[in-house]
Amino acid sequence: MDNALLIVDIQNDYFPGGAMALEGAAEAAAAAARLLAGFRARGASVLHVRHLSLRPGAAFFLPGTFGAEIHESVRPSTGEPVFEKHFPNSFRETGLLDHLKANGIARLVVAGMMTHLCIDTTVRAAFDLGYACTLAHDACATRALAFGGAQIAARDVQLAFVAALDGLFARVRTAEAILAGS
Repeated sequence: MDNALLIVDIQNDYFPGGAMALEGAAEAAAAAARLLAGFRARGASVLHVRHLSLRPGAAFFLPGTFGAEIHESVRPSTGEPVFEKHFPNSFRETGLLDHLKANGIARLVVAGMMTHLCIDTTVRAAFDLGYACTLAHDACATRALAFGGAQIAARDVQLAFVAALDGLFARVRTAEAILAGS
């Protein structure tokens, strides 16, 4: 098996009412769910990553909470590995890399949340490790940021990070284009 869908941190705390609600979380999860259904229908490998916050003062993804659970729209099926992480990089101190090597996976289709942290960090790490990545940009969500007194809208954060990844680090496509093979 040469390629896998990697779903990163689509967890309840990122949805409305959660401790760190993101803009467009429901729409991104719906696109990720379409990818998930397509990969499952083809019998392709599906991998899940779940963030658990262990650092002092963490306000979301707290172990044992509903918010830390994977959202029902992309809930893992029996046999689909779930890697727990404590850092933005899905490879850091997880078994993800060993799993990819052991299963001959060389290409990743990535979907998940937050685009400007865990998705950016994971895609760049995968590239550095020699993996070919395709990023489903519409299956990702982020939030507004502030810096130097400026407010950056979530849409602009999303576009900036996706644009920076496109080309060298990943092929950036919609979920539908990925499923169609383009």
